Amino acid sequence: MTGSDPAAPLPETAAHGHDPAELCPEGAQLYGRALREGRVTREAAARVPCLAEARLLAADPEDPGALRPTPPAVALPRLLLDVSYGIADRRGQAERLAAEFAPLMALGSKGHRPGSTGAAATGGDSATGGDTAAAGHAAPAPALTVHEGFERINAAIEEAVGEARTELLSIQPGGTRAPATLAQALARDRELLARGARMRTLYQHTARHDPSVHDYYALLEGDAEVRTLDEVTERLVMFDRRVAFIPASKDRTVALEVRHRTLLDYFVMTFERLWRLATPMYPASESVPSADGITARQRAIAALLVEGETDDRIAERLGLNVRTCRAHIARLAAVLGSRSRAQLGYLIDRSGILDQRP
Repeated sequence: MTGSDPAAPLPETAAHGHDPAELCPEGAQLYGRALREGRVTREAAARVPCLAEARLLAADPEDPGALRPTPPAVALPRLLLDVSYGIADRRGQAERLAAEFAPLMALGSKGHRPGSTGAAATGGDSATGGDTAAAGHAAPAPALTVHEGFERINAAIEEAVGEARTELLSIQPGGTRAPATLAQALARDRELLARGARMRTLYQHTARHDPSVHDYYALLEGDAEVRTLDEVTERLVMFDRRVAFIPASKDRTVALEVRHRTLLDYFVMTFERLWRLATPMYPASESVPSADGITARQRAIAALLVEGETDDRIAERLGLNVRTCRAHIARLAAVLGSRSRAQLGYLIDRSGILDQRP
């Protein structure tokens, strides 16, 4: 196999007889071996094609005859997401069946409760639409659930709020907050704080200048704390560290409800690290120049200019509008004596302003 293309596909083999997401004993054994040894031969992998179909093995750029294992922390969320789409399809099928059977149920025997055979046969998965109450216990919620449309997303979040008792962690990117959005969340957050829960929120620095945000937190009573950063991750809402909601589409019309323990632990770790780096909310200081005449906001913009970002991307990442961003860039150019965009990047790097903490 020497001299073969490292990106070449695995040899064709007979079907392995199961869904790639269902790791068979042979596949688990070979995958474990690949993780221990760092790689396996293509010949060995060809005998267990489900690993390649599930993208648990990838080409080894250093050895055309070998494959390297995909890290479990990368592979598991990807497989779980595939499963969640299957669950969403099953739920849609269940809803269609329920609608079709609704007029037929009235024709059934009066006084007899419809059975729950379907739910019992599938372990009571909520995606089947079975009557789990008949079995005497509630079905466990799936590790990942897809919610499509703002109405369904908000309904799922409201349900999680009703169950929450101890903590709300949230990351809210995008700078300023729409007053209507804050007003909608006010009653919900007040109720949560009244139960004794703790609420911690991460915004971008631009939220410090938003009167709506300050007015909103002035109306809250309880353990509510806000910190800000130049940049934050995508939106995250987590209740009691047992259920989280994250966007699953760019326009945020699709969301994932996450109850998988490994993913929740990862979200908490990410939030805590950002929280330690963030600045507590207090009267804004980003517009106050430091000794070198450059504000904290301009310093953040300078760092992104050195990375080669455009004005639009800088504005998006820092939650600014483009006009404000360009005004800060012009001020930077004036302070550093730059006559062009290329020279500005050079002068920023040479000035050492990025080595200073405001």
